[in-house]
Amino acid sequence: MNNVLVLNASYEILNITRWQRALCLIFAGKAEVLETGDISVHSPSIEVRLPSVIRMRHYVRKPRILVPVSRNNILMRDRYTCQYCGLVKKPSDLTIDHVMPRSLGGESYWENLVAACKKCNSKKGNRTPEMAGMKLRKKPRAPQFIPSLQINYRDDWEKYILYAAPINSRTAVN
Repeated sequence: MNNVLVLNASYEILNITRWQRALCLIFAGKAEVLETGDISVHSPSIEVRLPSVIRMRHYVRKPRILVPVSRNNILMRDRYTCQYCGLVKKPSDLTIDHVMPRSLGGESYWENLVAACKKCNSKKGNRTPEMAGMKLRKKPRAPQFIPSLQINYRDDWEKYILYAAPINSRTAVN
């Protein structure tokens, strides 16, 4: 694996790139090497150890990433917890509930969808939480982060990645 982790000037992850692109950024003076691997590349006049982590010298503005509304993303946002009773459940034991039911004009967007156990969703039925005498544990909102980021990370990247744990679900990012 000769992929290179690219960090912004603020040390946040920008992306993962190929070693050839990383070397171009370094030699152009746009990035600096933070970690190197064990592999070297050679030319007739120079030998260079391949970088494994680079950091941009100037801050790169990133567009805000819109996280798509999906069952998996809602469950991750709500941490697999029923938003009515507070019990943590397996994904197969959770449903997605429309806070304002579709029959009353509710739509499928972040602020109207929550994870609910089957029992609570059945109890709430086709009513609002207030009508059913139930209360949401927290107001649903769109996440300001990517719920999951699948990275086959290298050991020397671990200190630069906040959540260095394998994640099993995929997220499509626009």
